[in-house]
Amino acid sequence: MTVFEETDRAVYQWLAEHRRLDAAAVAEDLGLGVEETAAALERLVAARLVHADPEEPGTGYAVAPEVAAAQLAAPVEEEIRSRQYQLLRMRRQLQPFTSAYQRGVLAAGGALEVVSGMQTVRTLMTRAAAACRSEVFTCQPAGGFRTPETLRDTLERDRPLLERGIRLRVLHPHTSRFHAPTQAYVAAASALGAEHRTAHELFGRLVVYDRETAFLPLSDGSWGAVVVREPHTVAYLCELFEHSWEQATVFADAASQGLEQVAREIDRTILRLLGAGLKDEAIARRLGMSLRTARRHIADIMDRLGADSRFQAGAAAAQAGLLTDDC
Repeated sequence: MTVFEETDRAVYQWLAEHRRLDAAAVAEDLGLGVEETAAALERLVAARLVHADPEEPGTGYAVAPEVAAAQLAAPVEEEIRSRQYQLLRMRRQLQPFTSAYQRGVLAAGGALEVVSGMQTVRTLMTRAAAACRSEVFTCQPAGGFRTPETLRDTLERDRPLLERGIRLRVLHPHTSRFHAPTQAYVAAASALGAEHRTAHELFGRLVVYDRETAFLPLSDGSWGAVVVREPHTVAYLCELFEHSWEQATVFADAASQGLEQVAREIDRTILRLLGAGLKDEAIARRLGMSLRTARRHIADIMDRLGADSRFQAGAAAAQAGLLTDDC
């Protein structure tokens, strides 16, 4: 890249005005020395701003800067095109190996694995439980949807872990405190050393073994799962669980806390979710209750508040102080 001097611009302007290359005339008109003028012309020629006629020494003319830039850029652009072609060719050569790598990683129990079928998922979780060394934590937003049979099977899977001294923590939605089979499961598991807490809202189903392997549900609602072993992703899921765990309360059945208090907590959560714009389906999923139950709660709340819309219900609840934690 040419480094210009202060005199170069004056020399270039003189050449553009007089349309000829005459070093002696330039030096005389601008009051420059011959050597200084010669050096300026040399720099201008190198920058393609001056075209010196090779057949007639001492003659030439000024070149427009955009023309000079195009001339200087031409070899650089050609080099870039050549490099881009090499990169494209390299990627095309390596592309066929992508599928082989993915199959190999999955076959070796890689960072991410999508499995389908309840039985396959249970088999993988059984293996993970058998290999577990220190802890398991799980988030179970299903609440009252879990059948007594499912909960009995869960307890049988938990028992060997707890007897080996593995720490087991489970998050439930608050609504599970109304569910007798869940109450029985929690009582039995707690007697073996498990820890159970409940929260108004849960982020979704999650099971993590030793902070190394996580099981997530498929988005299509099927019985399959995504098995995650990538360390950074698993660490993020662990932080998500820990945050919810810290905000949760120790599991207690609804009767021991008072049905009126529990119902008030559920109503307050529903009002807040309504105010946030969530649909009935999303509210039911967050609270771990059926859509029918959620809609019945919403209808009862709006009726008590005399509200014709969700917006009115939120405004009335706020005015009545129903959204505060101490109500």
